[in-house]
Amino acid sequence: MSNTTPYSNTRQRWAWAFYDWANSAFVMTVMVVFFPIFFRDYWAKGLPSEEITLNLGIATSGASLLVMLMAPFLGALADQGNLKRRLLIGFATLGMLATSGLYWLAEGQWQLAMLVYVLGAIGFLGGNIFYDSLLVDVASEKELNRTSALGYSLGYLGGGLLFALCVWMTLQPELFGLASKTDAVKVSFLLTALWWALFAIPLWLWVGKQPQNAVPPTRALPLGQLFRNALAELRDTFRHIRQQRVVWLFLLAYWFYIDGVDTVAFMAVDFGKTMGFDTSSLITALLITQFVSFPAALAFGWIGNWLGAKNGILLALGGYVLIIVGATFMQDVDDFYKLALSVGLVQGGVQALSRSLYASLIPPERAAEFFGFYNMLGKFAAVLGPLLVGWVGLMTGSPRMGLLAILLLIGLGGLLLWLMPSSKQPNRAGQ
Repeated sequence: MSNTTPYSNTRQRWAWAFYDWANSAFVMTVMVVFFPIFFRDYWAKGLPSEEITLNLGIATSGASLLVMLMAPFLGALADQGNLKRRLLIGFATLGMLATSGLYWLAEGQWQLAMLVYVLGAIGFLGGNIFYDSLLVDVASEKELNRTSALGYSLGYLGGGLLFALCVWMTLQPELFGLASKTDAVKVSFLLTALWWALFAIPLWLWVGKQPQNAVPPTRALPLGQLFRNALAELRDTFRHIRQQRVVWLFLLAYWFYIDGVDTVAFMAVDFGKTMGFDTSSLITALLITQFVSFPAALAFGWIGNWLGAKNGILLALGGYVLIIVGATFMQDVDDFYKLALSVGLVQGGVQALSRSLYASLIPPERAAEFFGFYNMLGKFAAVLGPLLVGWVGLMTGSPRMGLLAILLLIGLGGLLLWLMPSSKQPNRAGQ
């Protein structure tokens, strides 16, 4: 048990949650909107459109694939050396420095822009392995749902606020003393890095120095021994997951339904474009989703405590079924806004309760390596979904029918989750 006071526990939970506020700005401002647009119109200007699309795909997929492959081993390494906090700081610092580096790149430097973006994405994605695993160090089991939901809700709010500021700055650069929209976008990259660094300070100060569930290290191990121990622990984790039906069943369910959930998010803008909606409408829809997700994620934290995390996830997945079916009847931009609002109501709930449910199933002292597998599946998500949407849309000649294919993933994931035992597992007690 932790010797910290209730006040320090509360402080640690808020400090942990504010890191989501800090780094979610990178997702919205850099990954989703400004980097793809600026890469096409500035750094890679003059290249064939198909080549630009390919390069963007290589950059995004390359970073995700690299982190996906490293995630289980990095998690095992972090648990062996009690390195979760230090590895989080290291990856986050890489992300911040790379994001600020985008500010300095000149027109035409598309190869360098790709490299810097990949480093930023690795910093963001890699850091999240250790951020997620620190949940068990700041929250007791009864606090997992609300603490996880607090992180996601603050992430949606913080990311949305900075994104809204950056959009305003690019629309009216003269109000901010900037000469052009190009300068405004560049400053947006710099602001994102500063935002990330500033709001990560509480986590640096108060989280992970004396984790509640960590076994005190007896002595510092040489780096080579740490790596050997990490590989041994990784093999042991594979065996443990195979032996624990509830863990592997959850991971399988999670892989299916999060693939469907992420596909809705990733394909929404493209679907809006096929409907003929302009860029300003798409940005408005993104902002609606962000700000609605803030209170909705908090609400799902309470729902998870009331109904249980598993039932809360199933409730949110039911909402996604209605959203996908409703999207096939969409006619105009007002319907698209309603879709964005509906996604905001359930998106954070699925993410937050999935994280807290998984945290309740795994050994706290090995949280980083188990979350390595969790994050590996998360990075591998949205692979089947886009393929299904594209293939069904091509075969039927209708993008609306393509969307219905996502129901297969949501349905399979929901069914497996429903079949998963709900009783408390012995490994949470350290057995």
